[in-house]
Amino acid sequence: MSDQSAKFTEKIKASYTPSGSYIYLGAGILDGQVIAEAEVNLSLKMMNRHGLVAGATGTGKTRTLQLLSEQLSDAGVPVFMLDVKGDLSGLNQPGPINPKIEERAGQLGKPFNPSGFPVEIFSLSGKLGAQMRATVLEFGPTLLSKILDLNDTQAGVLAVIFKYADDSKLPIIDLNDLKKLVSYLAEGQGAEEIKSSYGKISTATSGTILRKIVTIEQQGLSAMFGERSFDIEDLFTKTDGKGVISLLNISDVQNQPVLYSTYLLSLLAEIFYSMPEVGDLDKPKLVFFFDEAHLLFKNSSKAFLEQIETIIRLIRSKGIGVFFCTQAPSDVPESVLSQLGNRVQHALRAFTPNDVDALKKTVNTYPRSEFYEIDKMLTSLGTGQALITVLNEKGIPTEVAATMLTPPRAIMGPLSAADYNNLVQSSELTTKYQESIDPESAYEILTKRVNDKLTEEEETKQEEAPKKGEKSLVEQVMGATITRQIGKEIVRGLFGMLTGKNLAAAAEREYLDFNYLNIHAIH
Repeated sequence: MSDQSAKFTEKIKASYTPSGSYIYLGAGILDGQVIAEAEVNLSLKMMNRHGLVAGATGTGKTRTLQLLSEQLSDAGVPVFMLDVKGDLSGLNQPGPINPKIEERAGQLGKPFNPSGFPVEIFSLSGKLGAQMRATVLEFGPTLLSKILDLNDTQAGVLAVIFKYADDSKLPIIDLNDLKKLVSYLAEGQGAEEIKSSYGKISTATSGTILRKIVTIEQQGLSAMFGERSFDIEDLFTKTDGKGVISLLNISDVQNQPVLYSTYLLSLLAEIFYSMPEVGDLDKPKLVFFFDEAHLLFKNSSKAFLEQIETIIRLIRSKGIGVFFCTQAPSDVPESVLSQLGNRVQHALRAFTPNDVDALKKTVNTYPRSEFYEIDKMLTSLGTGQALITVLNEKGIPTEVAATMLTPPRAIMGPLSAADYNNLVQSSELTTKYQESIDPESAYEILTKRVNDKLTEEEETKQEEAPKKGEKSLVEQVMGATITRQIGKEIVRGLFGMLTGKNLAAAAEREYLDFNYLNIHAIH
């Protein structure tokens, strides 16, 4: 070993040898050679300081998430992962041994022991796993505005609707509840009710919100709103001492990135508000992997970004670690990026001016290194290799290390269709969330309120109308014999006028006779 290699190994060991439990990521690379002794480890204690896994398409980000989740499971730490392509279900079964795996294991000086892990599969549509639901109320107006793609004015109106529902004790469970509320408050009885306290809702704004809701329904995704709502305690389970890896398979709703990314944030928010403060633990209670993270931040409002920043900054004290996975660090807002202490950066490509700009920004996020030119290293990394810096147990960034990553031990791909279906159908959670529940909520309450109002108005009309069998004074007069006689005389007079009678004389006589007789008939 050369002096430079010895120096490199010494620095890597000093940076990546924690005193407690850790995840083995791989071994350092120097001048193109893998140095097995220069082990790169991530302390479990620091996993709740959050992290970033980034890199161009096809550089191995998903497999990095896989190896992290495998070792977390081994350590008894539950994991939640977004399965974008539906190819992570293979985590349930041991992976095959092939020449490439054996070669990498040889370079790392570690035996390769295939293994499967406990897996639960969930689905937003309910077609690919246990149904994951959330009530509309759990989403709240900020996240729901993101899903519905509302502008600031429309989002403000939605916030007013939620405030009214809260003040009036109207549970908003599913989209039917929300539609009923919007319609009720936009016109008629509800519009008058909120006019003074909450302000008027224009029909244009209410119409836009309703159309956006219907669009979600037409895409077949209304099933994710309602009861039974997902119980976050089901994410904190273990099997035979291993943490369960929960996968949300969204391969059938890939074309709805805003929907599923926002749902993940709502889930994370619920965990944040529900879990107690625990401080710094020897290992996290749960690690949450947020794949395709750029979709979460794209076209987000200020309020939305502030909510994300608050959750990420404070949730670590609940014992929860969050890792974002995306193509470039620049995809993540700086306010959030500054909270991500552990970095696994796969290769970046610089084919366009935007790529070059992203590369420069990424280089600036790394500590200086005496062993690498960061910009050149980032563009020359191979598949399964990454540039790593993490936080040591004192919270100090470690030495930057180009690393050959250890291979995952489970299948690197999806299960067979038969094995997949068997895994889903045999799960107790599939049964638990299979049937939806329809409790009394805003829709039923408002429907009853409107119907009661209509009934009341109808009863009032009937009370004000004449009783059956009775005739009004005018009807009595008009029905009297003398009145009928007067009518005949008037008709005769009119026909007489048509036959040549003096118009003025006939009209005056008939008018006087009618009034005289009419007055005496009434008295």
